[in-house]
Amino acid sequence: MKRVCDVVVSSCALVVLSPLLIAIALAVRLSSPGPALYRGARVGRNGREFSILKFRSMRVAPAPMSDITVHADPRVTPTGRLLRASKVDELPQLWNVIRGEMSLVGPRPEAPRYVVTYTAEQRDVLSVRPGVTGLTQIYFRHEERLLNGSHPERYYRTALLPAKLEIDRYYASHHSLWLDLKIIALTVVALFRPLTPPAKPPFTALAMAEPAPPEPHPVS
Repeated sequence: MKRVCDVVVSSCALVVLSPLLIAIALAVRLSSPGPALYRGARVGRNGREFSILKFRSMRVAPAPMSDITVHADPRVTPTGRLLRASKVDELPQLWNVIRGEMSLVGPRPEAPRYVVTYTAEQRDVLSVRPGVTGLTQIYFRHEERLLNGSHPERYYRTALLPAKLEIDRYYASHHSLWLDLKIIALTVVALFRPLTPPAKPPFTALAMAEPAPPEPHPVS
């Protein structure tokens, strides 16, 4: 049932949004040299790799680009900043959904170099198709604001990625039509909600609307 809904909704959305998609593609091509679409390696269901599609928001660099985007990343073009802020750079992923590589709702797909570091428990997120939106995508929708220190890659690996995987593991074990509908509604709300400062660790309790564990009392 979920797969049928994914294909029907994504196909209809691509048709309805086709004028907007063409306009965005032209804007990207005119804003800086390079293709309109970005293709990046990601890992999907059952560990299968695929090429995720996005509207290109960065300048084309001769060296391989990092898989993370830091705060005020100089690689991002002015047009790209608008696309990323509104999340419309993600719209080409509707084609990934039609191809069966992604779902409308699911865990956020990661790059292979991060997936190889997953523990056995964290690999639970690979039991379902990754999603265009999801709990992690909503909660970390302005992730780059957190990556503003001197060691963003280390911070991503040690703090952000484990928190994201814990949230996505929750989805993988609790996903349902009702939860998907709720996440889609929360996505719409998040897109129009005023920007707020991102939370600091621990992230998981707030993201899943569960109380944080009490602080242990020192033994006297």
